[in-house]
Amino acid sequence: MPTRAGPAALPVWVAIILSSACVVPACTRSSDGVPTAAEREVTTTETSEAAPPSPGQWDDSEPGVVPTTQPPAPAGTVSVPPVLPPVRTVAQVSDPGAPTATVGVPDGWSMSSGNGDPEGARLEGPEGMEAVVTITPTPLDPAFREYVDALTEDATVSTVSTLPGELCGYSGQKLMGMLSDNAQSVEYEDRIVHVDTAAQDYLIVVHVEAPSGTPGFDDAASVLTGDFEIGLR
Repeated sequence: MPTRAGPAALPVWVAIILSSACVVPACTRSSDGVPTAAEREVTTTETSEAAPPSPGQWDDSEPGVVPTTQPPAPAGTVSVPPVLPPVRTVAQVSDPGAPTATVGVPDGWSMSSGNGDPEGARLEGPEGMEAVVTITPTPLDPAFREYVDALTEDATVSTVSTLPGELCGYSGQKLMGMLSDNAQSVEYEDRIVHVDTAAQDYLIVVHVEAPSGTPGFDDAASVLTGDFEIGLR
């Protein structure tokens, strides 16, 4: 990671302008863990240079945000996408009410439990590639700009592109870009999912990074940030 430069550094926002209507596969929640494929019509619209929301404010104009409309599922529910990678690892933290995330593992990568809350899992690949899965309680509605601001605040130069990242009915985003401190530059991809439970909301983040220009990064990141299982305990 680049050396932290301080909160005064400002990110350079690169927004993808996307307006499309498409039919996408969607998972349904199942208490016995058996996925059922479904289809629904999803329309997403992104705009550039949106004004940041106030802290804690729901802002459905945020690029990539699809509001969560279904009520919290009961404990024991597992939401499983219709397509899963062959090798996966479970990320979980010590909070007994926190959800779990079962993410894909690229070929040639190692996996381990995290270094402690909020890290639920850590993965390492060739050529300096690495990933971490964090699961954190959040008092905020899905205003993902706060996460992006924290991600980029200490970089002297940064770029951020956003895409929709809804998962199993939960609001989410996909991020990609670059962070630099003038001595080192890394590229990254993130998958962020806002999970509401009966007692508390959580933010699941899969963050993947590597030195800029690392061969194989895009393919590995697509596995790690792809759709993943979400379990409620």
